[in-house]
Amino acid sequence: MNTSRIGARIFHNRGMTRPRAAGREDAPMFAPTTTAVFGSHVLAQGAGGPEVLRDHWVLTEGRRIAAITPTRPEGADVVLDAPGRFVLPGLMNLHNHCFSEMVARTHTEDGAGRKNNQSVVYTVLLPLTRTGLDILSPDERMAIARLGILQILKGGATTVMEPFRNGLPEMFEAAEEMGLRFYGAPYLFSTADARADADGTVRYKGSDGEADLAAWNALYQRWEGADEGRIRLAMSPHATDTCDPDLLRAAAVRARELNVPITTHLAQSEREVATIRERHGRSPAEYLDWLGLLAPDLLAAHCIASTDDDLRLMAARGMTVLNCPRVFARAGMVANFGRFRSFGIPTLVGTDGYNLDLLGELSAAALISKTQAGSATIASAPELIAAVTSEAAAAIFRPDLGVIRPGATADLTVIDLTHPHLQPLFDPRRALVWLANRANVDAVIVDGRVLVSSGRYVHADEAAIVAAGTAAIQRIWDLPEARAAFES
Repeated sequence: MNTSRIGARIFHNRGMTRPRAAGREDAPMFAPTTTAVFGSHVLAQGAGGPEVLRDHWVLTEGRRIAAITPTRPEGADVVLDAPGRFVLPGLMNLHNHCFSEMVARTHTEDGAGRKNNQSVVYTVLLPLTRTGLDILSPDERMAIARLGILQILKGGATTVMEPFRNGLPEMFEAAEEMGLRFYGAPYLFSTADARADADGTVRYKGSDGEADLAAWNALYQRWEGADEGRIRLAMSPHATDTCDPDLLRAAAVRARELNVPITTHLAQSEREVATIRERHGRSPAEYLDWLGLLAPDLLAAHCIASTDDDLRLMAARGMTVLNCPRVFARAGMVANFGRFRSFGIPTLVGTDGYNLDLLGELSAAALISKTQAGSATIASAPELIAAVTSEAAAAIFRPDLGVIRPGATADLTVIDLTHPHLQPLFDPRRALVWLANRANVDAVIVDGRVLVSSGRYVHADEAAIVAAGTAAIQRIWDLPEARAAFES
C-alpha cells in the first residue's frame, strides 16, 4: 500500500497515477477508488428534498456514492476526516469562458475597453481571442486551458459548461487530463470575424457556419463520452446577432439528433435587441422561438435585455436562463436572478469566466436580487444552492448529478466552515451564500477522484500551471491591437 500524506489527512493510494501528459494516449486519468468524506454538515437528498445532516460520512465507491452514514466507514482507500466541513453535491457552473475572460482580466474593469460605450464582447473578447488563437502554439493554448481548469476546480465547481472558439480544442485535453467534468461547447458563428460597427451593430462578414458545424462534428467524434462520459459536448451557436437563421436551425437539428444540450447568448445587450428587431422584426427571444430553439433543452445566457413579454414566452417554453451577475455588475448593469425566477423560468448561476468564484457569484445573485426587488426574502440561500446543484443537473437532464444520495455520481464539493469569518455558525447554507468564497473550498471530488485537497490541486504543480498560462496570455496582451482595444 502506498500511503501519502496531504495536509493533515492520510491518503491510501492504490493504483493511482498522475494524469496523462498532453498528447499522450497511454496514460489515462487514474481509476476512481473508495473515498470516505466526513461532514459536520452534509447536504443530502432526503425524501422531501435537500436536507442538512449533522456529523455524517459520505462514502464513494468507484464513480458512485455508495452510502451516507453516521458511522465511519471501514476500508476506504482515501479518508477525508477534517472537522467543520460542509459536504455539498458537486457544484455545477454551466456558463463560463476561461480563455476570453483571461484575455480581458484586469483590462476591462472601470469602463476600460468600452469604446463608444459598446459591449466588450465585440470590442475586446471576440477580436482578441480570434487573433490570439492565430499566434499561439498548441503548447501555449494548452497552458491557458490548464490554467482555466485549475481556476474552475479551485472555485469549487465539479462540472463546467464551457463555450469557446473551436480553435481551442486543448480545452478538452486539459479537462480530460485534470479530472474536471466537462461539457465543451465550441462556438458556431455565421461570421467568425464578429466585429461591431461604430454604432455597435454586428455585421455578417462571411459565411463560416458550415465550417464551424463541421469542426463541431469532428470534436464530437473525438471527445463525446470520453472517460466513461465525464467529457461531453454541448451545441453552442454563439448568439442571436452572430448566427443567421439557417445556422441556428441546423445547430438545433444536429443537437437534437445527438441529444446534447444547446446553449447560446440571448438578449445580452440593448444593441443586440435592436439588431434582431431590425433584421427580423422580432425580439431575440421571439427570434429563437420562431426558429424552434426556445425549448426545454436550451440554456440561454444572460437575457438581461428581455422584456416582461419575452420572459413570459421563455417561461412558457420551459427554457433555462444562465444568470451571471458579476460580469455585468462590473459594467454598471443589472443581471437579476430574482427577476427571471419571478416569471417561473428555471434560472441557474454561472461565472461567465469572470473571477471563477462560484460561491461569490451566488452571493452577488442574492444581493442584486434582493436590492432590485426591495425584499429580503427572495433569492434565498437554499434556492441559490439548488441553482448550482440539483436544478443545474435537471437543466442538462442529469438526475445523477447535483445530489448526494446512494447511486448518484460521486461529485462532491467540500467547504471548510472553520474559518473565523464563518464563525459562529448556525445555518451552513446561509453561511455558504452570504459569507463564504472560493478561499473556503477545501476539497473537490469528481467521479470519485480527489482533485483538490486542503484547497490545493493535488495532481500537478499549481505554480507551474499559473506561470505557463500567464505567459501565454501575455503574448496576446503584447499585440498592438490588444493595446488599442484596451484603451477606454
